[in-house]
Amino acid sequence: MTDSLAIALAQINPTVGDIDGNAAAILRAREQAARQHAEIVVYSELVVSGYPPEDLVLKPFFQDRVEAAVRHLAVETGDGGPAMLVGAPWRDGGALYNASLLLDGGEIAAARFKHDLPNYGVFDEKRVFQAGPLPGPVNLRGVRLGVMVCEDMWAEDVAECLEESGAEILAVLNGSPFETDKADSRLVYAVARVTESGLPLVYVNQVGGQDELVFDGASFVLNGDRALAAQLPCWRERVAVTHWRRGEAGWACDKGDVAAPPDGLSGIYQAMMLGLRDYVGKNGFPGVIIGLSGGIDSALTAAVAVDALGADKVRCVMMPSPFTASESLEDAAETSRLLGVPEEVISIEPAMAAFDDMLSPAFDALPPDITEENIQARSRGLTLMALSNKFGHMVLSTGNKSEMSVGYATLYGDMCGGYSVLKDVYKTKVYELSAWRNQQKPAGAMGPEGRVMPERILTKAPSAELKPDQTDQDTLPPYEELDDILTCLIEAEMGIEEIVGRGHERTVVQKVWRMLDVAEYKRRQAPPGVKITSRAFGRDRRYPITNTFKSLL
Repeated sequence: MTDSLAIALAQINPTVGDIDGNAAAILRAREQAARQHAEIVVYSELVVSGYPPEDLVLKPFFQDRVEAAVRHLAVETGDGGPAMLVGAPWRDGGALYNASLLLDGGEIAAARFKHDLPNYGVFDEKRVFQAGPLPGPVNLRGVRLGVMVCEDMWAEDVAECLEESGAEILAVLNGSPFETDKADSRLVYAVARVTESGLPLVYVNQVGGQDELVFDGASFVLNGDRALAAQLPCWRERVAVTHWRRGEAGWACDKGDVAAPPDGLSGIYQAMMLGLRDYVGKNGFPGVIIGLSGGIDSALTAAVAVDALGADKVRCVMMPSPFTASESLEDAAETSRLLGVPEEVISIEPAMAAFDDMLSPAFDALPPDITEENIQARSRGLTLMALSNKFGHMVLSTGNKSEMSVGYATLYGDMCGGYSVLKDVYKTKVYELSAWRNQQKPAGAMGPEGRVMPERILTKAPSAELKPDQTDQDTLPPYEELDDILTCLIEAEMGIEEIVGRGHERTVVQKVWRMLDVAEYKRRQAPPGVKITSRAFGRDRRYPITNTFKSLL
């Protein structure tokens, strides 16, 4: 019986579908852990296939490739070095499981299957996996590890079963995406499992972006007394070896480095950076192109892009119309200068004139209305997409969650693009993030020190500038009021009376609810974007387009 153990936490950035690349990253982490004399390396959930693989995992030849990669990894452990605890989709008895596999001594020494399959929000694992039975511990060189996979830690039954069947250390493989306050939730559940079982716990989370999800890492170790013994940095790949000793009270981890968890505006900004960086990089785009309007949304989008990718991979284009204010032209130019991106101006006036001429017989002298405003937005969208087609840069749309909620955006106009970093960020938060970024440079950012946009962008009234003297508040309530109502409707699913009780006028609440529901058809056609809140548009919130419930208001 051993009285000491070195456990490595491998917080790495897998890519869905890149089975060979993921296997290579797994082995690199093992080599790094071996140099630090680790005896086992614990990885994240479904690290071999990448997480979440969605319906890709249902393809039999994909499952074949995963199995071959796992068997190759198992053979690598025949060198006498560290064992590996990896996550992978795994077939057993004709069923497909979300599995944790212990690789040691050149073979697959044990397999445990995820018991609690999440089926809410962005998760729909019951669609693709079979739930495993309540697990018993696995034997690692004389130590009984109680293996859980992600959601297994969020309820008490799996940990209880492991403790009752003799587990000595709990090891949790995770694919837990970032959202505000998520780090606190993870720790609360981990503490609960440690309290109930009396066992120490190792929690390993992946890092990186996958479509709309961003994984922040922040892997940690809790001792049996609930003390935090180690925590890995957020947003960074890291392999950390923790040292354990067996005493009269069981196993305990020596105190190690404890990095700060994701926090506040810094956490949101880092999530947007990492989400964009991996979306661009993993999909092979040479860079991005942004319509820079002189407003705060496009300025913040450009700042995130430069911080994430570097100025050489960002192209900003100002597309003025006759309604573009001189201040907007100046602010767009200054934003480009501050970010180190060359200023580019392409007027849409010729396109507006061409559409007026082309459509005048059909419009038959009807007065201008929102149609002409949308033609301007779509002329800009067409311009950006033409540049994207010609040069390969992906268009970033710049709309925020407040606008997407109420449909204050033009389909095939300012909504066009391949990705949106502000999709889940309310307008009031856009202002907070912009002010924050003007004061400090985030860790790992490739952009400049100091200000990234002129202060006037943070203080002037927001406007689409599609007609003379237009402001957003001509159509919408003030953003402080709008965002509170939207948060009540979207994140909290509150009813009219409850929202009115917070001090909002009933007619305003009813108007916002109608706008929210009517705009569902637009959101279905919006680009993907970074998930920040607990209820992002998309798989988090699935509402019918054809919906007459709003008529009851």
